[in-house]
Amino acid sequence: MTTLSEFAAMYREREQLPLRTRLLFALGAVAALHLAAVVLLLVSSAGAAQPLALGLVLTAYLAGIKHSYDWDHIAAIDNSTRKFVAQHKDPVSVGFAFSLGHSSVVILAGVLVVGGAAMVGQFMEDGTTGNLVLGLIGSGVSGLFLLAMGLFNGSAFLRAARAYRNVQGGGELRDGDLGAQGFVARLLAKPLSRVQRPRNIYVIGFLFGLGFDTATTIGLLVMTTAASLAGVSPLALLALPLAFTAAMTLCDTVNGVAIMRMYRSAIHNPQRTLGFNALVTGISAVSALFISAITLGGFFNAAFGLEDPLTTWLGAVDLGEAGLLLVAVLLAVWCVAAWRGRLKGRSLAA
Repeated sequence: MTTLSEFAAMYREREQLPLRTRLLFALGAVAALHLAAVVLLLVSSAGAAQPLALGLVLTAYLAGIKHSYDWDHIAAIDNSTRKFVAQHKDPVSVGFAFSLGHSSVVILAGVLVVGGAAMVGQFMEDGTTGNLVLGLIGSGVSGLFLLAMGLFNGSAFLRAARAYRNVQGGGELRDGDLGAQGFVARLLAKPLSRVQRPRNIYVIGFLFGLGFDTATTIGLLVMTTAASLAGVSPLALLALPLAFTAAMTLCDTVNGVAIMRMYRSAIHNPQRTLGFNALVTGISAVSALFISAITLGGFFNAAFGLEDPLTTWLGAVDLGEAGLLLVAVLLAVWCVAAWRGRLKGRSLAA
């Protein structure tokens, strides 16, 4: 009982824990998801069905890895992390919270389908009213959230760019030059005030997931397997959404921590990396606004049955692999900035 109370007290005061300890907690939770998927697979699989179940679980795991690099994932985690770091927080669990919220929809759908809720399967199928409604909720929330974050970080980019030009011209960096201030920041202060801690991103991730793009994939896989392969047990089928979740939380957690370190190096050392801060903030803002335009364009096209070429094209855009490009761009900018900083340090030492 004492151990439980101590653990509860530690959880309540987790924001005061050292950065490494909080990171270990996040990675421990990811490891627990992997362990749960493996245990379910081992306990349930036997005989001739075992190789098949293993193959399906690996397929679900690879699908989780691929989906974690969707551009909307990266943009949401990136922009949220930048906001927290600007508030002098160390948000190690933004990626984990977002991914867990997103994959909770997949787990819930998988559990219901394996439990025999055929109605849920029909509910998730493309073209049904339920699928359309949930898709509109997911795309509407994700589009508006990314629009708000894009505008907020766009405001920060403008201030950082002005500060960079000022310092390049011989001026001094003033307090607040790197913060998102002005009309846009004041306008968005209230809507974004509820997103105060990384755990608040869980709800955002859950609402993103209501689009059922991933839940449909896993749900249909589960239903097909359950209907056609009687040799695979329900527990093995439940390992599918868990494997998907484990993979997605692992990649999103690593992405979130890498992005946090990148922004910490920019914001906590503004004199040295002022240009870098302006550049990565601008990339984040543009990516969020770009994804928001695509998502909201598809939302209006589906909600109002529009047939114009613009929203029809936006609704058909696939962002599944574009996130890798965004990650590559951010990492390239970070590496170039680190390399230039090291060269400058060597020249000063010489």
